[in-house]
Amino acid sequence: MQAEAKTKRRGGGRAGNAIRRGTASIDQMLWHLPVNTDRPTEPLTPEGVQAVHDGAMRILEDIGIEFLNQEALALFRQAGCIVNGTNVRMGRDWVMEMLAHAPARFDITPRNPERKITIGGNHILFGAVASPPNYHDLEIGRKVSGTRAQCANLLRLTQYFNCIHFSGGYPVEPVDVHASVRHLDVIYDKMILTDKVAHAYSLGRERIEDAMEMVRIAGGLTEDQFAAKPHMYTNINSTSPLKHDVPMIDGCLRCIRRGQAVIVTPFTLAGAMAPVTMAGAVTLSIAEALSTIALFQYVRPGAPCVIGTFTSNVDMKSGAPAFGTPEYMRATQMTGQMARFYDLPMRASGVCAANLADGQAMWETSNSLWSAVQSGTNLVYHAAGWLEGGLIASPEKFIMDCEVVQMIQRYMDPMLTATGPDDIALDAIKDVGPGGHFFGTQHTQDRFEQAFYQPFVSDWRNHEAWEAAGAIGTAERAHHLYKDILATFEAPPLDVAIKEELGDFVARRKAEGGAPTDF
Repeated sequence: MQAEAKTKRRGGGRAGNAIRRGTASIDQMLWHLPVNTDRPTEPLTPEGVQAVHDGAMRILEDIGIEFLNQEALALFRQAGCIVNGTNVRMGRDWVMEMLAHAPARFDITPRNPERKITIGGNHILFGAVASPPNYHDLEIGRKVSGTRAQCANLLRLTQYFNCIHFSGGYPVEPVDVHASVRHLDVIYDKMILTDKVAHAYSLGRERIEDAMEMVRIAGGLTEDQFAAKPHMYTNINSTSPLKHDVPMIDGCLRCIRRGQAVIVTPFTLAGAMAPVTMAGAVTLSIAEALSTIALFQYVRPGAPCVIGTFTSNVDMKSGAPAFGTPEYMRATQMTGQMARFYDLPMRASGVCAANLADGQAMWETSNSLWSAVQSGTNLVYHAAGWLEGGLIASPEKFIMDCEVVQMIQRYMDPMLTATGPDDIALDAIKDVGPGGHFFGTQHTQDRFEQAFYQPFVSDWRNHEAWEAAGAIGTAERAHHLYKDILATFEAPPLDVAIKEELGDFVARRKAEGGAPTDF
């Protein structure tokens, strides 16, 4: 896989489908699973790790977590935990016994086995934006409610870019589709337009069961084959502070019983839903996550689980969430230490608070992405396309983010740190001598095509050349590239009979009413 990363391939829904701007082709890296060999940044001392752990355990033992799901309460009682109404207190020995069952590493295999991903170890994988209710692009020029067509186009970008390894939730919420059947249409589009690992929302029985069935159908799997190993995943958030709701726990229990992966990500904003101190916010987040992971391990020992972090801070002037801040970066690094302490895979995010695909958006997202690298994160949610604290999805931002994500993946290429004789290049240094240059040496000629990262959005020309080419800014270049991708996109192959079966399933479930809603 690492060797493949040195070779470029023209991007597309299928191999050979080039990204074009005018007559020029823009290449991207081959699909591969990056390995992060850097030592993680660890801001906590060993005593600090123990302090956070002890704080999380004391929350679980003495304060408790509210579980509104009745099945979960019954399971905790069965396990010997103290259940008082909806409050659950659990001993640290039991929690640690349950966590010991959780795998430190596992695979998820989508309908295309070549897109299998490995979660855990030193792998770091990147996913697309998920769940914004609104959409913005340069052509529309303003924020609008999301549509199914926009959602499908963002799924095309998810499939197109090899640096994106998995699909998140809805890349934008298709508000034009009724909530009772929205999941059916979007999962159908995911199965048709992508062949990568897909997410399904844990929002009650119907949505998660429908999603699992559609993933099973798309993979051509029997029920036994589907349940034998993970083929998809779900992600849930706690209702911080100290609470888990009914539908998300229900969905996770259904997933793990059918062998599918679960990510638990408390949404702890320091100063609002968590203490204003980062240590306090991280401690609360750890307690909320471990309470559910322990439950899932009790129900199915060895269930594939990931601990997530979404700990940031608010703007204390307005109460608005802030992302990509120094506090966000430290919280992510601290959570990475705790994930390693519990030997759990970890999820972080590539996020920002900016309203447009501008400089603020990119520096905040870059801070978020690099903190994921520094923390030893295994899954990076929202790595491409996120704006306004998760309220806007943007195709221009998606493509700009992919440039950064691909740079990070190039940064991890072992070729850059190779130290063999050809890499030290003493013969070339001797041949050039003092005052010469290396442009024309055979050493350079043999390597120049793959020697350095080549961008597809960044423009490295000087000002005069850039002006002569039309003086096009980054966001506008990304917009043109987005349009070119849509024009040349080809969906990945899918057996006609499977596609028809998916369509029949969607039609039947719609006729049955889909999922219940509150309106």
